[in-house]
Amino acid sequence: MKRILVTGGAGFIGSHLCERLLKEGNEVICLDNYFTGSKTNILHLLDNPYFELIRHDVTHPYFIEVDEIYNLACPASPIHYQLNSIKTIKTSVMGAINMLGLAKRIKAKILQASTSEVYGDPEIHPQKEDYWGNVNPIGIRSCYDEGKRCAESLFFNYYSQNQVEIKVIRIFNTYGPRMNPNDGRVVSNFIVQALKGEDITIFGDGKQTRSFQYVDDLVEGMIRMMNSRKDFLGPVNVGNPNEFTMLELAQEVIQLTGSKSKLSFLPLPADDPTQRKPNIELAQKELGGWEPKVQLKEGLVKTIEYFDQILKQY
Repeated sequence: MKRILVTGGAGFIGSHLCERLLKEGNEVICLDNYFTGSKTNILHLLDNPYFELIRHDVTHPYFIEVDEIYNLACPASPIHYQLNSIKTIKTSVMGAINMLGLAKRIKAKILQASTSEVYGDPEIHPQKEDYWGNVNPIGIRSCYDEGKRCAESLFFNYYSQNQVEIKVIRIFNTYGPRMNPNDGRVVSNFIVQALKGEDITIFGDGKQTRSFQYVDDLVEGMIRMMNSRKDFLGPVNVGNPNEFTMLELAQEVIQLTGSKSKLSFLPLPADDPTQRKPNIELAQKELGGWEPKVQLKEGLVKTIEYFDQILKQY
């Protein structure tokens, strides 16, 4: 049994990770300040004697003895990370410093949940890990993009200067149950609007693309990365390389929900990437042949069922 700290553990992805780590027989400490996370995401875990929930903000130091740290703490949707942009940067940068300092002191292995947003609006397609990105450092998304880029730099500097055992993954668009209905991300937006019979809002002409990864596939990739060979640090892309336009996603959601929603087009927000698709050759090579198992239709069905139940509660 390992003692594992998960920052942001009450969030969408963090709650699924906590659940999986407990199933594998570990003791899990979930750290969250509930800025975007929610106790409802981990209520079903509270009776487990090997699960501990702590309210704490990673911008402040935290002291504990653990074997591994998964650093997920940070709002990840534009609506939330732009709500308090300074807080977002502090969470990425100071949170990384505090968790790396902890890992250094207790000699724990630490994984950073970075993001495909470090590639910005990419000029290379699909994106490989050696691509440096095309990011606007002063744009409305920079609080998140640059915060995560700085966090990656901190991780590699703590490795080279202090020999901290690090792992860095870059997460591409992920969806599934426990997403916040109001987080403004495209999958949750489309599903909620379709279930309510509202117009589905598409930004731009709808021809921009994304690659959608079901949360279970991401959690599998994260755990494999944490357990990968010691000299493989990353960064490594963890995402689904199947690419869809916003129009294709909207049509799939309308069909699966049986909704009569129409499409409504709005201007494209500033610095919104026009295409996003991971090259996952490195993950396949280094993470034991990892690749996504859940394809879009199957994942959407599970996610729609979740949101249908959530909306009926209101």
